[in-house]
Amino acid sequence: MSLDNIIMMDAQRIDALLDYPSLVHALYDAHRLDEGQASRDILSRPRGGGEEQQAPNDFLVLPAWQGNELGLKAVTVFPGNQAPHPSVHALYLLFDGTHGKPLAILDGTAMTPWKTAADSALGSRLLAREDSRELLVLGAGTMAPHLVQAHLAVRPTIKQVGLWNRTPERAQALVDQLTPEVAAQGISIQTIRNLEEATRTADIISCCTAARGPLIQGDWLKPGCHLDLVGSFTEEMRECDDQAVRRAILYVDYDRFTPDECGDLCQPLAEGVITKEDIIGDLFDLCQGKVLARVSTEAITLFKNGGGGHLDLMTARHLMARANDPN
Repeated sequence: MSLDNIIMMDAQRIDALLDYPSLVHALYDAHRLDEGQASRDILSRPRGGGEEQQAPNDFLVLPAWQGNELGLKAVTVFPGNQAPHPSVHALYLLFDGTHGKPLAILDGTAMTPWKTAADSALGSRLLAREDSRELLVLGAGTMAPHLVQAHLAVRPTIKQVGLWNRTPERAQALVDQLTPEVAAQGISIQTIRNLEEATRTADIISCCTAARGPLIQGDWLKPGCHLDLVGSFTEEMRECDDQAVRRAILYVDYDRFTPDECGDLCQPLAEGVITKEDIIGDLFDLCQGKVLARVSTEAITLFKNGGGGHLDLMTARHLMARANDPN
């Protein structure tokens, strides 16, 4: 097999081609395809790492097939990595879905935060109040700046951003990094020390941490807020408590595995706090208009971002379209 015609796309090229308004819209369009044609998604999560680690190492293999393309992401998640090594390393392989021909090899490490943040932003676009003004982000890792920019892209009414992290110094470093760009948009950004106080006033709360116990308490959530949970991608991880799940109207990005794989939902499901019937729908349902999104200004909405191979494929397709667009 010749590799001469296969497109190689590195992180610099990916970052140059992507922006959140167009990527979120591309994910929206891809979710609107007829569900029978939309995605065949298989998720494999063999795990390594010792039980003594707070967050064990993971190896994920995420294939998906949609229309005329299919793809596979192989990704390692090593939460204990220290700079200059990121906690996530990945490669994405894109194939033609008609003849099976390899089309591209993409830097999956660069793709991952883009597709993850766009997934959350699409949830926010559909579920958060249109007049949301205050964004709170938990976590100061690789995902945090992407989540800030993605939520701002779909909710331009936001005027205040708060960043909280277990290590305040990391939150302050990120605030310093983001301040010039955010301030240019007329938005204030600051480090949060009192998480309860910030949660009680936030309109959108986006969590991307390695927490294995709840950080967000349901009693803190104000009426009308939107809770976006990104970090709890294994059964053992947890970012909100049972009361948050009880109070909120529940949505997921993909109902085929997110409720069963992610601790924020699978734990309360296993304990009988909620049932699967309490989950209103996923992004396919929302984008196709099969379920109601926000039912009132006072409703609390919860969106569980579980990721998945279909989102990587949608992002890879958007990248290829951008790369082939002469304009």
